[in-house]
Amino acid sequence: MKLTDKIAAHNSTHPFYTFEFFPPRTDQGLENLVSRISRLSALNPIAISVTWGAGGSTKERSLDLAGFTQSDCAIDTILHLTCTNMVPGLVDDALRVAKSRGIQNILALRGDPPRGEEQWTPIDPRFNHGIDLVTYIRSSTEFSSQFCIGVAAYPEGHPDRQTDEEGEIEFLKAKVDAGADFIMTQLFYDADVFLRWIEKVRAKGISVPIIPGIMPIQTYSSFLRLIKLCGIRVPPSIMSDLEPIRHDDQLVKEYGVRLAVDIIQKITATGVVRGVNFCTLNLEKSVQLVLNNLQWVGGSPKTLNKLIAETPGPIIHPHPDSDLVVTPESATTSATNALASKQILDNEPGRGELNNAATWDEFPNGRFGDYKSPAFGAQDQWGGLGISRLEAVSEWGSPKTVVDLTELFLRYLHSEISTTPFSSLPLSPESLTILPHLENLTTRGWWTVCSQPAVDGASSTDEVFGWGPRGGYVFQKGFVEFFVEEDVVEEIEKKIEQDGKAYVHYFAANVHGECRSNVPEDGRNAVTWGMFPGQEIAQTTIIERESFLTWKDEAFSIWAEWASFYPPGSSERNLLEGVRKERWLVSIIHHDYKREDALWTFLSDGGSVL
Repeated sequence: MKLTDKIAAHNSTHPFYTFEFFPPRTDQGLENLVSRISRLSALNPIAISVTWGAGGSTKERSLDLAGFTQSDCAIDTILHLTCTNMVPGLVDDALRVAKSRGIQNILALRGDPPRGEEQWTPIDPRFNHGIDLVTYIRSSTEFSSQFCIGVAAYPEGHPDRQTDEEGEIEFLKAKVDAGADFIMTQLFYDADVFLRWIEKVRAKGISVPIIPGIMPIQTYSSFLRLIKLCGIRVPPSIMSDLEPIRHDDQLVKEYGVRLAVDIIQKITATGVVRGVNFCTLNLEKSVQLVLNNLQWVGGSPKTLNKLIAETPGPIIHPHPDSDLVVTPESATTSATNALASKQILDNEPGRGELNNAATWDEFPNGRFGDYKSPAFGAQDQWGGLGISRLEAVSEWGSPKTVVDLTELFLRYLHSEISTTPFSSLPLSPESLTILPHLENLTTRGWWTVCSQPAVDGASSTDEVFGWGPRGGYVFQKGFVEFFVEEDVVEEIEKKIEQDGKAYVHYFAANVHGECRSNVPEDGRNAVTWGMFPGQEIAQTTIIERESFLTWKDEAFSIWAEWASFYPPGSSERNLLEGVRKERWLVSIIHHDYKREDALWTFLSDGGSVL
């Protein structure tokens, strides 16, 4: 059924709601998301939306997931579809597959803007903006009558456009005039700003349904990252409320639920807004709690209580990544086989430490989380570097030699620049505690992109290392990741064979698909864990082959996108493309967390690195 028809027919005592999901980056995560969606469908959303990776990077998974929710879950599904950076013919293919699977709703989006002087991905010249996709579908005899089309709106302004509010509303009206049937908005946390914006939109003559995007705050660090990525303005009162509880993840989670309830109540009280879209990030508990507090949930309280009871317990999360926080959504393999395993819908999650679903409702749940989680890879699901060419050149300059790159990574460690292509936030306080060691490695040309120090029983409220609820203790094994040449990888392997067999594990991989490791094929290294009153041991940071290889693909794609900022044949592009082809990504873990210097001593030999 088309979304606008469902909205028109909605006659409940409360506003409607939709749930948004993204395709996880691993087959295991996708299988468990299917189970999660099955549970959440009992909350009676009028529709489910499924995101589309940049340039069609999640085409197969997105189409399979949307087909599953439409057919097997019997929930009307909205397929997000981006149009820029798409290879010719991919838009038509996606629309035909969606039509064949009974999907009648499309959210037409622009997607990533063009990067650099020349795209390294072929582009279909018909599509440069969301309006082009709307116009194309509406003018097609094959697709026009099939699809109800939605478009995006930005109550606080588009993060990539230097246009005033009036200009943004004109863009929106043009999309509606081209044939859009409904509008879904970007996230926001200021209800007053949204209400003023919607008044102006209606005054412009835009009358189609407007569905605001709501995302409950999960953790303080992920919230800061989100508002930076999306250019969202936050009222000072919210930041003041979060400041005293920022190190208590459970309190932040509870605050996020209350804030979402307050915002929803305020924007729906006037009757101008008839429903909301929950950006779930593939998490479930916050959405359940928000709906429960709003008293919007269909069915009996007993049914809801059962759902919440079966959902993971107290919310905790891995400590924020040290000098790497980039984990965009970037899956490319087919999910057909994963979705074929429908029997998982009836199975309860396992209770062992390695697959306990209680660790699956955390955020961020990126590459350091459990790769079996439905939310694996959620931390930066929008994809790409999230920065324009001009911004990149301004921040990172024009590196022409390996020495220039070493200097760039050192400047980041010295806080002379606030980002690198591998980290969109300044160096964390945690990384500052091991700064001399990171400087030592980087000076040798081992460009560090992620690390953490060993920690033996710090308080869960510790200003630097703490996470999770109060009254607990947290632990960490030291690890570090960096890019090096192949001969250095061989030196490291020899060193581990001679001196580190009992305590050191490593992974090393290159862009060509080669992977070396001394970790058993099914080995999983928990490198961050915590113990809290009334809970099982929580293993929140796990490094194993599946997640490392997923991240490896992402890491080398970052080099490619960075290279695309510079003209073909330029010294900068040749350098960055050469690094991508020649260097290896290496991850080293030292298991003796009792000694703070164990990893760094191992990597040193007589005071110099190896």
